[in-house]
Amino acid sequence: MIDYEFNEHNKEEFPPAHTVEHLLNQLMFRVYGCERSRNAHIERKKSKMTFILDHKPDRKEERFIEQEMNRLIAADLPVTFELVDREHIPDGVVLDRLPENASEKIRLVRIGDYDVCPCIGKHVRSTAQIGRFELLGTNWDEEKKAFRVRFKVIAG
Repeated sequence: MIDYEFNEHNKEEFPPAHTVEHLLNQLMFRVYGCERSRNAHIERKKSKMTFILDHKPDRKEERFIEQEMNRLIAADLPVTFELVDREHIPDGVVLDRLPENASEKIRLVRIGDYDVCPCIGKHVRSTAQIGRFELLGTNWDEEKKAFRVRFKVIAG
């Protein structure tokens, strides 16, 4: 196996929370049709992500997000990696957030058949290693249509 040199990575992720970031991005895309969060702060103790939505989710929707995240975690989805060149990017994978000087080879992270996106960060080997997703609270900015989700990952 060739050890491929990627762009320098400036973060030291907490793998369970970083993997949750992927799951939550995909869940929000599937439920609300929004793009992946452009304002995420993923930490060991508490994380937050912001999504641009057409409406403020109500309490029932918030409970669904938390329940669905924990269902995905419990499903023990495998987390795998794949190297592809830019000419062989799967449909639906967007490269607009890669740095201008991104390498020709792109590492895709797959979480079962649920999510795939380019990423060079650290992840768990399967979702069951995450533990539990706890929704700490949300905020809504009506002017920006921004829904901020605050959460933490509790080790299982």
